[in-house]
Amino acid sequence: MTVYKMTLQYDGTRYHGFQRQPKLLTIQGTIEKALTTMTKGKVVDVIGSGRTDAGVHALGQVISFDYPGDIPADKMVKALNSLMPRDILFVDGNWAAHDFNARFDTVSKIYEYRVALGRYTDPFLRLYTGHYPFKVDLNRLQLALEDVVGTHDFTSFEASGSVIRNKVRTIYTADLDTSNYPHEIRLIFHGDGFLYNMVRIMVATLLEISNGRRDVHDFLRLYDVQDRQQARLTAPASGLYLKKVFYPVNTVD
Repeated sequence: MTVYKMTLQYDGTRYHGFQRQPKLLTIQGTIEKALTTMTKGKVVDVIGSGRTDAGVHALGQVISFDYPGDIPADKMVKALNSLMPRDILFVDGNWAAHDFNARFDTVSKIYEYRVALGRYTDPFLRLYTGHYPFKVDLNRLQLALEDVVGTHDFTSFEASGSVIRNKVRTIYTADLDTSNYPHEIRLIFHGDGFLYNMVRIMVATLLEISNGRRDVHDFLRLYDVQDRQQARLTAPASGLYLKKVFYPVNTVD
């Protein structure tokens, strides 16, 4: 068996998230179906770095799997791409260490959220941005982003349904990209891990702060109260991208 570490991109619009689900179209299910075709019926289990939700996109999702053969990594990229629909693309691949696991060996991740600021929803961007038609004060937004950085209890920013007990995460950087302002802004978060819907809830809170609907330092209060109901809103899945996943340097064989 050969362990592969593969990097892929996908448009998550028509998928019910990454994780395999019975009778539903998912990223994991689509890849496993292709691998089963390649192995002539032998089941191959795919492990993802994270389980992106329905409608969420990826620029650098990473998966791993054990394959019954030793196809060169570049040939594996080509083989999988030949079996993928046009909204999934493998961009890199390597043989990995025999104990490599794309989920549990993750060191950190970068997520990006794209916010369209037009008065009306752009029909060509509606599936790839979150729309926010209200006033945005960039100075308030930048101040609020400074409160995101650091180690905090993010209980207020986790959607219900999670079974993870430890809600403490460290955000290394929280950046604002205004290169396409006033049409669009991008919020980029690099952290050691993220809770269920954490980025989308943080983005919704940041936008409310930028609009003056919350105190500029409301993140500090929300860390203390540890109450999801007080964060309230969740930004749409369409604007979220898993941008990059980091691993220890010794993961490649």
